[in-house]
Amino acid sequence: MGALWVVAEPGPEHGLAKISTEIATLTRELGASTGMEVVGVVIAAEPAEPAAELARYVPRVLAIQDADAGVLAWSAIAAVHLAALAEADVPDLVLVGSGPDGRDVAGALSALTGLGVLTNATGVAWAGDGPIVEMSVFGGKLQTSSVFTGGRGIMTVRPSVTTAVPAGTAGTVAARTVSASPLPPVRVVDRVSEAGVAAPIEEAKIIVAGGRGVGGPAGFDIVEQLAEALGGAVGATRAAVDSGWIPYSQQIGQTGKIVKPELYLALGISGAIQHKVGMQTAGTIVAVNRDPDAPIADFADLLVVGDLFEVGSALLEQLRGRSG
Repeated sequence: MGALWVVAEPGPEHGLAKISTEIATLTRELGASTGMEVVGVVIAAEPAEPAAELARYVPRVLAIQDADAGVLAWSAIAAVHLAALAEADVPDLVLVGSGPDGRDVAGALSALTGLGVLTNATGVAWAGDGPIVEMSVFGGKLQTSSVFTGGRGIMTVRPSVTTAVPAGTAGTVAARTVSASPLPPVRVVDRVSEAGVAAPIEEAKIIVAGGRGVGGPAGFDIVEQLAEALGGAVGATRAAVDSGWIPYSQQIGQTGKIVKPELYLALGISGAIQHKVGMQTAGTIVAVNRDPDAPIADFADLLVVGDLFEVGSALLEQLRGRSG
């Protein structure tokens, strides 16, 4: 029986990153369909909390404690421990998030072990002796299926390709010690947190997003008011971000965040493919646009043809009326 590894990434307040819970769910489902063992790996200065959280999703978690993981670059520390662990227990597939930390871990682990890497996966299945990895390429215009030439490898998974669902029964956590050959230390010299940012838009159940059609920074007033009335978060297209109307942290799309809210309200967004790949998995997509032939009409669940400020104001009035 082979093994599937889920590499847990650090989240806020010494917890677990949201993408790791998604990947754990995906891996557990793959393990159930193949009969392969699913193992979570947590590497942290204080691994108890994230390991316990990961155990809600997978049957077995290995917790590796390393004080340097709290002061040096986590990805470099994680890679050497994973490489040492893989010498004793060779995994068939290592899954990690496709964010900055995950990509760094995948690259370093590949260099240390010789395992190949497939990136930005949107799904995975098993056939014969190895995984078949589904990937979105060329800005979401094509979907490809790839395999590892050696049957084993490392895979980075895009955010929001699945919904995190805890297992029916919590798994076990075991402390693990490995003899890792250290890499040259990669020191973190500064951390910058953007002031005034609420919960990450990747975690929002409702997102109200504005595009070029809002016309400028003032146009985002209606976007922000609607988001507040709905209890959601504010998002934007790259055009709005590049114009300086809204911070990059709110950008959704190929070069921004990948989101999967229950409701996505798009105001003045044409629906170019680069934006579509960041929000197309939303539960319900409602778009407001003057142009009935805008690309977003092809994949929105509801298209309202009209002026976004008129429609937005009317919607806001209705929402405030209900709450009053």
